[in-house]
Amino acid sequence: MRHAAGHHRPRRLQRHHAWPAGYRRDRLSNLIEAISTKRLGLKDVEADIIGKSYEYLIRKFAEGGGQSAGEFYTPPEVGTIMSRVLAPEPGMEIHDPCCGSGGLLVKCEIAMEQKRRADIPVRQSEGNGGLENPPSFAPLKLFGQEYTADTWAMANMNMIIHDMEGQIEIGDTFKNPKFRNRQGRLRTFDRVVANPMWNQAWFTEADDDNDELDRFPGKSSADWGWVQHMHASLNDTGRAAVVLDTGAASRGSGNAGYNKEKTVRRWFVDHDLIESVLYLPENLFYNTTAPGIVIFLNRAKPKDRKGKVFLVNASQVFEKGDPKNFIPDDGIRRIADTLIGWKEEEKFSRIVDHQELAKNDYNISPSRYIHTGDAETYRPIAEIMAELKAIELEARQTDEALRNILEQLGFGA
Repeated sequence: MRHAAGHHRPRRLQRHHAWPAGYRRDRLSNLIEAISTKRLGLKDVEADIIGKSYEYLIRKFAEGGGQSAGEFYTPPEVGTIMSRVLAPEPGMEIHDPCCGSGGLLVKCEIAMEQKRRADIPVRQSEGNGGLENPPSFAPLKLFGQEYTADTWAMANMNMIIHDMEGQIEIGDTFKNPKFRNRQGRLRTFDRVVANPMWNQAWFTEADDDNDELDRFPGKSSADWGWVQHMHASLNDTGRAAVVLDTGAASRGSGNAGYNKEKTVRRWFVDHDLIESVLYLPENLFYNTTAPGIVIFLNRAKPKDRKGKVFLVNASQVFEKGDPKNFIPDDGIRRIADTLIGWKEEEKFSRIVDHQELAKNDYNISPSRYIHTGDAETYRPIAEIMAELKAIELEARQTDEALRNILEQLGFGA
């Protein structure tokens, strides 16, 4: 259908695995059968009606999935903002190391196609006065990895239904990343997007010490381990966007003791890899009411942006919804355009240099630098609780270290 509607390039899905044992393929085929009962002629519906229908079903599934929905679904407006800011070009290779149902990969392809169509001037064809077909362009090459078999199947179906060129692997990205080069290192890509599970806590110091790919999962949270994995998956001019818990931007800052997340965060700032940070509204995600942030990385920042980070506090850019809040279309445009152009706006966005970040102990949360209210601004409870947990963990670790020292000195009980 997409080809008949003006898409003049062949697509094919690369599949390298059989369906997992015991998986009922009829669950997926029934979707196609149900939709095929409707009139889907070019005069009846828009070109991508199948893809949009599938996205709608995934969203409805997420609404009923509660806490588990966060494992496979990212709010579409968040994906749209990420993909527009990353601005992928035709033929680029895009990777999502924890792709869920593949929504962020799909959003990148859609953003690229929309930008290309907008950039191509519409010309009248000679003879019949009709519109000339726009020139064809190379599709993105999409690569994803997913841990859960059911979700892996959803991502494959998403590629098929959207008629996109994708390779979705199954497995644990941290323990066994499937996309490697001939030397066994991580394969690199033009763009990397991800919304990993927040605050994963099953990594230990031994995992960090033995990691052959030089990633930095902290003992209390693997958020920055995902960021490091994405950084290692970028080529020399690559860019990335990752959705994280708000605490990832500030945990450890202001504390005198050692904090691994703060150390890694400082490394990313000092190496000038963080281009911008977006603070999202609360209650967008299906597995939490916490707001979340998006960190944008750029391995080739323009000269005029070096030594600086662009912060956007979009906590007030939303409309109430049921069951979740959402960012309206004009809000999506405002946020994306602001991030792309580095446009400073009072109570909304600021350019902060590295010296100011260092003065604030490498806290990169936009809420720390941009106050959105007229009166005193209070930090979100979820962010405060996340920092409190980190402080309590540091206190326990300090107590344990002190107890061990005292026992060695003979003062133990």
